[in-house]
Amino acid sequence: MDLAQVVLAVMWAGLTLYALLAGADFGGGIWDLLAGRSGPGMTRRHLIERSIGPVWEANHVWLIFVLVLLWTAFSGVFASVMSTLYIPLTLAALGIIARGTAFAFRKAAKELWQRRLFGAAFAVSSVLTPFFMGTVAGAIASGRVPFGLARGNIVTSWLNPTSLLGGVLAVLVCAYLAGAYLCDDAGAARCTELAEWFRPRALVAAVVIGVVALGGIAVLRFDAPMLFTGLTGRALPLVVASAIFGILSLVMLWRRVHSIARASAMLGVIAVLWGWALAQYPVMLPPSLTYRQAAAESSVLVATLVVTAVGVALIGPSMAWLIAVQRRELRDSGERP
Repeated sequence: MDLAQVVLAVMWAGLTLYALLAGADFGGGIWDLLAGRSGPGMTRRHLIERSIGPVWEANHVWLIFVLVLLWTAFSGVFASVMSTLYIPLTLAALGIIARGTAFAFRKAAKELWQRRLFGAAFAVSSVLTPFFMGTVAGAIASGRVPFGLARGNIVTSWLNPTSLLGGVLAVLVCAYLAGAYLCDDAGAARCTELAEWFRPRALVAAVVIGVVALGGIAVLRFDAPMLFTGLTGRALPLVVASAIFGILSLVMLWRRVHSIARASAMLGVIAVLWGWALAQYPVMLPPSLTYRQAAAESSVLVATLVVTAVGVALIGPSMAWLIAVQRRELRDSGERP
């Protein structure tokens, strides 16, 4: 592998972590929106808060990590994406801010109307943020982001069939990931009733994902033929793997084996993301800009990799410890009388 390939793989690994961790956080906000207004609804929201509370802000480290790598190692691609897709990217950034603010303020609010207001802001922004991120992915994958400053259409680049498909799938995948995680967290906390509430809804989300993905095949064939060819060609094994993991996750959820359902859901998302990367490789901006053409000089890539290695060595263990503590607290809370 050359240096540019290594940086590209590291960047995609960071994007994968963001999807698995922050994606589930966004999904938690979606289930918060649907949890209901009665007493049981408050119990469900309490589980969501306990599950994402210790890690929700830390997960955005991976988004910053990906953006910094893109900016440093592939600056032309960064400039092209940011200048053409600044509308959905700005809306996603505002969604992240609104979501975080509302999540923090809801805990401190004492009046019921305040909690409802902040709760609504948290939930709605949890839906809109992954949607806009999905439209960005669809814009890039469908070749609507040409190389250069603001050379793409600032509206149709992200309002098109592939982008809308990407936005809808992003929301659904976040909801399913969160549903699978929350079933597992509820099981760890010995909250059987909560696990049983989230389980059928996660199953429905998974079925809807399958239906939308099947319909999306026609969309990609018509609107993003290059991506369609890659997904049905070299990336087909990963596409099949994502389907297998998705079915396995469904079966495990149905059988209430929540830990395996969680793991298989994560593997399914990993297969989808790396399938997209393989389908498009070596192109970064379709139809023709490759990663080698977009990469910075070797000295920049070497410095980037060194700094990245140091950063991961510092941040990685801390993130792992944070998640482990969160899981232990959930388990211990279920053991209290």
